[in-house]
Amino acid sequence: METSRKLFIRALKGETLTRPPFWLMRQAGRYLPEYRETRAHAGSFLDLCFAPELAVEVTLQPLRRYGMDAAILFSDILVVPYALGQKLDYVEGEGPKLDPIRTAAGLGRLSTAAFHERLAPVYETVRRLSTAIPETTALIGFAGSPWTVACYMVEGGGSKEYAHVKSFAYGDPQGFSALIDQLVRVTADYLSAQIEAGAEAVQVFDSWAGVLPAPEFRKWVIEPTKRLVELLAARHPGVPVIGFPRGAGPMYREYAVETGVTALGLDTTVPPEWAAAELQSVLPVQGNLDPIMVVAGGDAMREAAIRILKGFSGGPFVFNLGHGVVQTTPPEHVGQLAALVKSWPDLSDA
Repeated sequence: METSRKLFIRALKGETLTRPPFWLMRQAGRYLPEYRETRAHAGSFLDLCFAPELAVEVTLQPLRRYGMDAAILFSDILVVPYALGQKLDYVEGEGPKLDPIRTAAGLGRLSTAAFHERLAPVYETVRRLSTAIPETTALIGFAGSPWTVACYMVEGGGSKEYAHVKSFAYGDPQGFSALIDQLVRVTADYLSAQIEAGAEAVQVFDSWAGVLPAPEFRKWVIEPTKRLVELLAARHPGVPVIGFPRGAGPMYREYAVETGVTALGLDTTVPPEWAAAELQSVLPVQGNLDPIMVVAGGDAMREAAIRILKGFSGGPFVFNLGHGVVQTTPPEHVGQLAALVKSWPDLSDA
């Protein structure tokens, strides 16, 4: 049995472990009653993100229940445009709403003058977490990718068609490049500050990578991510960077090879057997149980989790979901999943 204090970091460094480390995207969230209580005490969602004491508390809540091998900073990818001066609100039942920027002229509304000042509470949360988490638990910082953050900034919130951001990118590639370039720079600064505060690895969430055709995927997902990874590697050599290009499909391998990320987060659509041959042979992988399997629980969840554990047992692997824990997830189902992963060596013939 591995004796390393941080199995998560060992897996990201390329080790094949008997029992894979695990954590769950959105493991701190509304499915937990203690989170809902803390959230109500905080006021708005942004108030929770920018209150270090409370953000530390909600980050620790799932660790107390389930003993994950990694804790991920509690924050939100949209604190970056907020720190650049874009108006941001979270509307109950509707999600984030931003004052949209849909032309190059709108970029003049953005400023880096108060960027780190506005994000100082996030850095303080990371500092506190670095000493509050168990010694065997790794601390993950994160940010949204330039493309995904730009989607929100241009659309003004979530979208089904991404018509505004695609029109901007396709119709004025020079103007859109200016936005992406700025996001590469400030995201590198943001993640670098998290690392300096104590984050041991970082994840780049590219939630909307899959909405682009292949040529545009290369231009707006792979190329900016590559530059972001290069900036981080120059400042913090050896700190792992996990890329999560959700929906990348057949572009996953190009992303893995060309961006320089340390490890690759997989969404629910990626077959473990294919990914083990095509992706895990290139770099460590993370994923990719369907979050609704955890809502369902029972035999369905168990069988799906075991398929993933078996599929990736031959190489470096971090068990996770293919997207975040959903609000309707019964907490006891997460407990059952955690117990299954922790006992995996004993279930390897299941």
